[in-house]
Amino acid sequence: MPGKLWRIFLLGIALPVLLMSCSAKEVQVAAKGDTVQVDYTGTLSDGTQFDSSVGKDPLEFTLGTGAVITGFENAILGMKVGETKTVTIPAAEAYGEYNNRAVMEISKDELAPGTLVAVGDQFQMRTTDGGVVTVRVTAISDTTFTVDANHELAGKDLTFKLTLVKIVKPE
Repeated sequence: MPGKLWRIFLLGIALPVLLMSCSAKEVQVAAKGDTVQVDYTGTLSDGTQFDSSVGKDPLEFTLGTGAVITGFENAILGMKVGETKTVTIPAAEAYGEYNNRAVMEISKDELAPGTLVAVGDQFQMRTTDGGVVTVRVTAISDTTFTVDANHELAGKDLTFKLTLVKIVKPE
């Protein structure tokens, strides 16, 4: 019987200490200013996958710096390390709505002699206010080619499966 009492006594001391240490352990939750590592897979509404970190290093960025699209960042805020969730980000919080004014037709005569363009080519153009914008060739005719300055995912709602891998708290 003394052995049994000894075990009960130890449980009476050890169990509360163990429980206190578990409850005192801080759960890390992603907040602005934290550097986070995220595994993700992005798909379109038809299920087409457009990007993924699977098989690669997780995406690392600092929350609150605008390093990723607004909806992606907002989805990470408040997540716990190890948590996985799926979110759909509307176009307005992703790459914006599609803007028809960002599409223009250009005469091939404006190209330097010998320059060839192909559908899918990307290059930079100067805007009227002196800025620079990246455009993508979307169509070619005998005398013109069409460029689009919209992001390829503009106007599309994006679905992401997200897993918060790690949080590095600022010091």
